[in-house]
Amino acid sequence: MGTAGPAPTGPSRILNVRALWAGGAASAVVAALVAVVGVIVCEDVLDLQMVPPPLLPIGWSLIVRYALTAAVLALAATGLAHILVLTTPRPEAFFSWIVGLATFAGVAISLGSPGSWADRFATALVNLVIGLCILSLVRSLIGRATTQVLPGPWRAPGEYGPITPPPDLR
Repeated sequence: MGTAGPAPTGPSRILNVRALWAGGAASAVVAALVAVVGVIVCEDVLDLQMVPPPLLPIGWSLIVRYALTAAVLALAATGLAHILVLTTPRPEAFFSWIVGLATFAGVAISLGSPGSWADRFATALVNLVIGLCILSLVRSLIGRATTQVLPGPWRAPGEYGPITPPPDLR
């Protein structure tokens, strides 16, 4: 049986914070627009009365509160992704589970709210689409904003010595 080698002294991945948060801001805009389109389609086109889920108490209309809540949730998901990249061995898997379960909770809360079945279903469907939007966009950011680093002994570039060609090329 072999013994475990020394723990790696350097990072296993490098995070591009600027790219992560720029993408998170763009994801927030997309999630807000998904909420706006969802409310317009459900209330104006299909003539349904959406069941208001727990939303941020900012603004007077459902469409504004829904859009702001979706944007804040996308930014919170970006913060969660940032923490998971820095602390967990497989951040994509943990992120997917956490956001997936939170999305499921949002759908279940909407379906359990008072109101007609069609109104509850419409609200649950909008919540599901917003959750899937946030999940897919922010999860893809984790892959784009991180770079894997191979393990090994890290030394300053000048400490490796001169580069010599193989014997057959001399």
